[in-house]
Amino acid sequence: MAVSSADVDDAADRIRGHVRRTPVVTCASLDAAAGAKVFLKCEQLQRAGAFKFRGATNAVLGLDEGDVARGVACHSSGNHAQALALAARIRGVAAHVVMPEGSSAAKRAAAVAYGARIVVCEPTLAAREATLAEVLTATGAVEIHPYDDDGVIAGQGTAALELLEDAGPLDVIVVPVGGGGLLAGTALAVAAHGHGAQVVEVEPAGADDAARSFRTGTVQPSIDPDTVADGLRTSLSPRTFAVIADHVSDIVTVEDAAIVAAMRFVWERAKLVIEASAAVPVAALMGRLVDGERVGVVLSGGNVDLDHLPWLPPSS
Repeated sequence: MAVSSADVDDAADRIRGHVRRTPVVTCASLDAAAGAKVFLKCEQLQRAGAFKFRGATNAVLGLDEGDVARGVACHSSGNHAQALALAARIRGVAAHVVMPEGSSAAKRAAAVAYGARIVVCEPTLAAREATLAEVLTATGAVEIHPYDDDGVIAGQGTAALELLEDAGPLDVIVVPVGGGGLLAGTALAVAAHGHGAQVVEVEPAGADDAARSFRTGTVQPSIDPDTVADGLRTSLSPRTFAVIADHVSDIVTVEDAAIVAAMRFVWERAKLVIEASAAVPVAALMGRLVDGERVGVVLSGGNVDLDHLPWLPPSS
């Protein structure tokens, strides 16, 4: 049975007391740049620094005792790695995380600090999946996929539930898209509780598989993605795309230069430390690519490598 809006409501009950109810804030400078009243859902202030903790916590807490005793595992470039490690620590079980070479050093260090065992692999989807298969065989752990999992999708949708409760009626909610877990969960929450609000997805032009999938009606792979938004380089799954195709109104893409400018704008004007992936929907608003007078944005995360900020020259 497919994941539903009722699952999002159930997830909200399950994870309450474990996740933070992050604030919703506004910024007059952003309103002026976007030509709209913008409400920012600050998931960069979530535990583990990103919305991913919601989905990981819901999935881990939803496992029965027999399954979870063997531990949990995933492949992730960073934010899901941290989220799963912390969720596993809360449940008192082991976490095994496959991370590709070149992943953010800050995200890897945080996952280790939360107790994860890290297994490094080559930076390709095939290598990530093959290495994870080896880990699952060796440990007997339960896979918690970063987005292709009903419990994860439902948990991610709880951010939108809170946004709708705190901001009031919205014309549109804008979210970034990588694998589609946040987008699918948001779409389900908005379909049930958004009172007619639309959902618009935004992704980097250099990783536009979701836009191609949306246009063609079939899942298109992410091939050699090239974007500063490292958390959005993954492809949609059939599970996430099925929800997106039914409930998402539109998709737009933004260039990396606009993403970096939006990230810096939010740091300087809103005083919020967000990562490049979280700046993607802000870039769309600043480019006037989204219509609506009252607009909600899920700022997806704030796990930034401060030694490699995208507006600084590359280190030698």
